[in-house]
Amino acid sequence: MRTHTTVDSPCGPLTLVALDGVLTGLYMDYQRHRPGPEVFGEPEPEALPEVKSQLSEYFAGERTEFDLTMTMLGTPFQLRVWAALKDIPFGETMSYGELAEQLGNPKASRAVGLANGKNPISIIVPCHRVVGSNGSLTGYGGGIERKRYLLDFERAGNLLPL
Repeated sequence: MRTHTTVDSPCGPLTLVALDGVLTGLYMDYQRHRPGPEVFGEPEPEALPEVKSQLSEYFAGERTEFDLTMTMLGTPFQLRVWAALKDIPFGETMSYGELAEQLGNPKASRAVGLANGKNPISIIVPCHRVVGSNGSLTGYGGGIERKRYLLDFERAGNLLPL
């Protein structure tokens, strides 16, 4: 059974989606690859309390890593990319090319970018930490402003909401 809840954050409202009580999605308003509301299931305001708690700690500057049970639904390649994203340390970045090389296919930077853009659990699976080869803030499903905010937040600590 799919359910969802919405939490406030400095990046705006975040929709948390669960399948049988396990996190499968974290979407921002106006996110590029945000599924339609029919995918979210029934509203359940009390859903995913541990996810809410850890997000609150993250945005309070008290947490640099998430320790949550998640189910990520994607292709085998997407799952490999999303797993690698979780290894990028808090406050650091990696280029699409570096990530492709780490995955054993240095010519796959575009494919890595496409998989990164379809990450269904943003922030917790930190796709915002992937940047262009020259360090530029290229592409982010939640918008470049949010990507900049999250990177600045991780580097400098608490910032005011967007």
